[in-house]
Amino acid sequence: MSVPARIKALSFTRLGAALGVAVLATLGLAGTAQAATNYVALGDSYSSGVGAGSYGNSGDCMRSTNSYPQLWANAHAGTTFKFVACSGARTGDVLNQIANVTSSATLVTVSVGGNDAGFADVMTTCTTGSDQTCINRVNTAKTYVNNTLPGLLNNVYAKIKAKAPSAKLVVLGYPRFYTVPGSCSVGLSDTKRSAINSGSDALASVLSARASANGAKFVDVRSAFTGHNICSSADDYLHSLTWPIVNSYHPTAAGQRGGYYNTLVSAIG
Repeated sequence: MSVPARIKALSFTRLGAALGVAVLATLGLAGTAQAATNYVALGDSYSSGVGAGSYGNSGDCMRSTNSYPQLWANAHAGTTFKFVACSGARTGDVLNQIANVTSSATLVTVSVGGNDAGFADVMTTCTTGSDQTCINRVNTAKTYVNNTLPGLLNNVYAKIKAKAPSAKLVVLGYPRFYTVPGSCSVGLSDTKRSAINSGSDALASVLSARASANGAKFVDVRSAFTGHNICSSADDYLHSLTWPIVNSYHPTAAGQRGGYYNTLVSAIG
């Protein structure tokens, strides 16, 4: 074959290859590179992973390597990950955490609202007080959740959206703590356990509504914890009253994976 003929043949070969790639891409058969995820995890102890152990050097924020945000980042190669969720965070604290969200963020997760509603005080009151005292304290928390918390959540979600308008915003809820009636023969009465569960349900309803109103996706973890909560036959997803006390009523490592991470993956991939 003469040199000009060889050049012409090579040119047609390259043209054919280019056309083949174009056709495959059009048909959706060619491999396509996916943009790496820029993920920021905000929120309170249920996002930081309190109760799941392995906190590294995160101090009082208690960010666990067994937490659902870290598990998600580990499972998605190439993810740029900022983990700023912190134990004890309220909506005001999350507003400060939002400084870590940039316009390049593609995924933001957040859990917040439980501390605003007085979660720790509810559990203390129900542990030390009568059935009626517990019911009254839960009802006070539910009034706060229904009347005051919605505006605080709107502010948090709107500010996240303003910082990262193209990001997927995912709001994660909280589990019910108890199976009622359950296997526990000591501890809180079923009356108290039912009251506490009703508070979790009220919080889930408001979180869902405010997430939807602000263009966020709500991930409800209550079903995933059913059968694994306190007083169930397999209560390995939640700590009961335990030591160290900070772990009490928080997900175990199994709860972070089975209750939170698996539910998040089902919701967003």
